[in-house]
Amino acid sequence: MKIPKDIHKVAILGAGESGVGAALLSKKLGFGIWVSDAGNIKEKYRKELIEEEIPFEENSHNKVKILSADVVVKSPGIPPTAPIIKLCVEENIPVVSEIEFASWFTKADIIGITGTNGKTTTTSLTYHLLKEGGLDVAVAGNIGKSFARVLATEPEKAVYVLEISSFQLDDCYTLNPKISVLLNITPDHLYRYGSMEAYIDSKFRIVKNATHKEYFIYNYDDENIKFKLNNMDIKSNLVPFSLKEKLEKGGYAEGNLLNINLSEEEKQIIDFNESSLSGSHNKQNTLAATITANIYQIRKERIRESLKTFVNEPHRLQSVAEYDGVLYINDSKATNINSTWFALESMKRRVVWICGGVDENESYDSIKNLLEERVLAAICLGKDVEKIYSSISSHVPHIQKVYTMYDAVMEAMNYAIKGDAILLSPACKSFDLYNNYEERGEDFIKNVHLLNQIN
Repeated sequence: MKIPKDIHKVAILGAGESGVGAALLSKKLGFGIWVSDAGNIKEKYRKELIEEEIPFEENSHNKVKILSADVVVKSPGIPPTAPIIKLCVEENIPVVSEIEFASWFTKADIIGITGTNGKTTTTSLTYHLLKEGGLDVAVAGNIGKSFARVLATEPEKAVYVLEISSFQLDDCYTLNPKISVLLNITPDHLYRYGSMEAYIDSKFRIVKNATHKEYFIYNYDDENIKFKLNNMDIKSNLVPFSLKEKLEKGGYAEGNLLNINLSEEEKQIIDFNESSLSGSHNKQNTLAATITANIYQIRKERIRESLKTFVNEPHRLQSVAEYDGVLYINDSKATNINSTWFALESMKRRVVWICGGVDENESYDSIKNLLEERVLAAICLGKDVEKIYSSISSHVPHIQKVYTMYDAVMEAMNYAIKGDAILLSPACKSFDLYNNYEERGEDFIKNVHLLNQIN
């Protein structure tokens, strides 16, 4: 794709966080703007567009205005098969993501973090370590504010830590982070990609423009990553991390000791027990974040202290409450089976598991051993309840179907006793009953607290 050198008019498809962020940045840069959304625009974004005097439409696409643009900025939620996208491609109009678009207008360092699971935790932790280490840094992307919004509305920083999804990477062409982090690749979004190969290719777009000046931090234990690495010429400095093997360069775990070894002069050992996180997946996330901090030469003692003070984002193994000795844990962000595997693996208590939602035709085989070892009862909630029920019923002592979160919490309470945990870790998307995983997690929290009022 040929990226335009001179931009005068920008068309923005989708008026969510990324689209409105791109509109604000376009306004700041003096470009002509047209924002177009095929559906209803959320009230907070509609109000913002009106206040900023940015022209927009909803529930339709004005093809004439869109096709007159020099570049089209596409919401990550719009698939490449959408008719308006196909039309733009036919007319040779560049279609890019908001992340790509924003990256054209900053010379700051970019740290790009992607992976099927763990992106938000690793992004937040990396930002925390760098900020506490004294760097002039901001966090953006697929977490909180869009990259374009941050560039448009805040003083420019020296470093941006970006969570980047595969949907955002699909429309990146020149993006070249100083440090790219690839945490893992497991089946996800295959309804859109059609094959694992296409999904893997999407994740690896994060390093397609890398040179010997950049760094690529990646999960050495992930077979999909290792296979792709063996079949791709990556020019950046490779820095692996592993929970299974002792590596000469990179990061590895020996029990709860995390070893960072970038060179003979740059070594650090971290006791994971002293961090605020738990679980083997968070050892991986911590290795990736601390390697990044070491590349930026943050003082080792500052890294150790910052790991103790880090507070993770909500809906990620979030302890909600403990009533009558039963711990209630909100892991609503676990929208695929691999993420739930990590949640179950990290549990030290016997578990009553609340699961279900929109299934993406994944196999539950990978978690069956953990179900047999750790799960007392499974409460299946949501649209695809029959599939998950039939897949796991022979692997748990007790199983129930429910259709509301209130019923799920109430049924879970009937099985749990003092010392147990009730874990919401759905292993499925949330779009059957909720708009997003955050809404699902909030409903769980609300019903947990309601339970206390009833008792």
